[in-house]
Amino acid sequence: MEAARKWPERLAVVSPHRPDALGRGRGTHRELDETSSRLAAWPMDRGPPRGARLAVLARPGADFVAVIFGLFKAGLVPVLADPGLGAARLFHCLAETRPAGLVGVPLAHLASLAAGQSKNFKLRLTVGRRWGWGGATLAEILKEPESPGELPAPTLADDLAAVLFTSGSTGPAKGVIYTHAMFAAQVEAIRDGLDIRPGGRDLATFPLFALFAPALGLTSIIPDFNPARPAKADPRAIVRPILRHQVTSLFASPTLLAKVAAHARGRGLTFSSLERIISAGAPVPPRAVASFQPLLASGAVFQTPYGATEGMPLTRIDAGEILNRTRGLTEEGSGLCVGRPLPGVSLGIIGITDEPLAAFSPDLLLPAGEIGEIIARGPMVSPGYFDRPVETALSVIPETGPAGAGKFWRRLGDVGWLDGEGRLWFCGRKAHRVVTGRGVLFSLPCEAVFNGHPRVRRSALVGVGPSGGQKPVIVVETGRTGWRGLAAELAVLAKANPRTLDIETFLRHPAFPVDPRHNAKINREALALWAARKLGRRR
Repeated sequence: MEAARKWPERLAVVSPHRPDALGRGRGTHRELDETSSRLAAWPMDRGPPRGARLAVLARPGADFVAVIFGLFKAGLVPVLADPGLGAARLFHCLAETRPAGLVGVPLAHLASLAAGQSKNFKLRLTVGRRWGWGGATLAEILKEPESPGELPAPTLADDLAAVLFTSGSTGPAKGVIYTHAMFAAQVEAIRDGLDIRPGGRDLATFPLFALFAPALGLTSIIPDFNPARPAKADPRAIVRPILRHQVTSLFASPTLLAKVAAHARGRGLTFSSLERIISAGAPVPPRAVASFQPLLASGAVFQTPYGATEGMPLTRIDAGEILNRTRGLTEEGSGLCVGRPLPGVSLGIIGITDEPLAAFSPDLLLPAGEIGEIIARGPMVSPGYFDRPVETALSVIPETGPAGAGKFWRRLGDVGWLDGEGRLWFCGRKAHRVVTGRGVLFSLPCEAVFNGHPRVRRSALVGVGPSGGQKPVIVVETGRTGWRGLAAELAVLAKANPRTLDIETFLRHPAFPVDPRHNAKINREALALWAARKLGRRR
């Protein structure tokens, strides 16, 4: 690891609540490099060939970081699934990649045995105690007398590095292909595009960022926190390590930031050490930026980059531009401005279609100001999904001709538009558009018109009926406020905005179904079914 060569004695990981297999709550870049190298040398004669896939189910902590770097060095491919998927979907995703083994906590090994998914496992590595199954434990490997075992040959840029499953907001989870070149490009984009420099302390509320921090020369502070359930997090689990370790950078979902901000305001706390906040994973409304900004010292940077598991980060925008230039347009229904593309990233807007596109042509691109489907090209953009040729064909647009050989554009499943300054405005998921007999409505622009009402906690645009003749409905979550008279007030707002003229139906829902990782990604498919039943009963 380059960080171990440059800063061997600088702390790489601090994980007091989940120490490593040897009981260490912190480790330097040198120790992380040594541990990961020993792990890389261990499986060479244990069966799985180079390039084999291994399911990894370990909790965020020092061991998780060492295991992933060790697998990378060994030329093995970790398969990571978002725990927010739930046990059944999680194991279904892992089985889809046909893993040659499992690296995980004892409960994961028990579950794999119960699910009958371990018949072809050639390797088991337990992070914790082994309760009767085969393989080794991480502690046993690290306690073995050190040997000068040879490491595998270095991996190549285009070698498969990992397969990542996330609980996407539409459709079943799909395994996103990551190459080693993609990871290297992500590190470069985060370092240069988001201007992150070595020497700081990063609070890792998202497991992947616990990996990026050591690669960037940062110290990764891992909190006592379940990243699969941020909406249920105790904000003190985030606030305490920020203050105790004088954290300089924080990555968090908007839901988690809102909880931390409310906790801090209620106790008169500020975060003078924080130099940078990065919030992503779900749309970050300007009001969330405005509520956190006063908690930071002057000169601190608040960024809300745009990206997806299929490619991140792709854009950058700072709080100053959001609050001073784009907030008003967002609240009027223009969409959410997510900034300009990072160096090396190209963005485009094409006409919306649900069909595959065989080849890219400049003729596909829409002019500035027109809403369409967002496409991206760049070194951190994934070339496809693992063993999903149909879904890959739907999401990848190959470039043709000698100059385009091997190049492609990625359809991100989102809609938006580019303005005259080259900034991207996000308007929601393509699958969430509502196609009426008079035109197309997009989720974020419409919902922003109603979310500004003081009695609306949040709203969701859904369509009832077949596409092309859908009835647009705004479903409202009000929190503790009442519903009386609110529908009439929202109808007045709808008629006053050209984007929402066709919306005449408003329904109250007690609590939106959401993605548990963020509590901000609304399950609009479930709400649409609920709205259809509700309206059917009215007739």
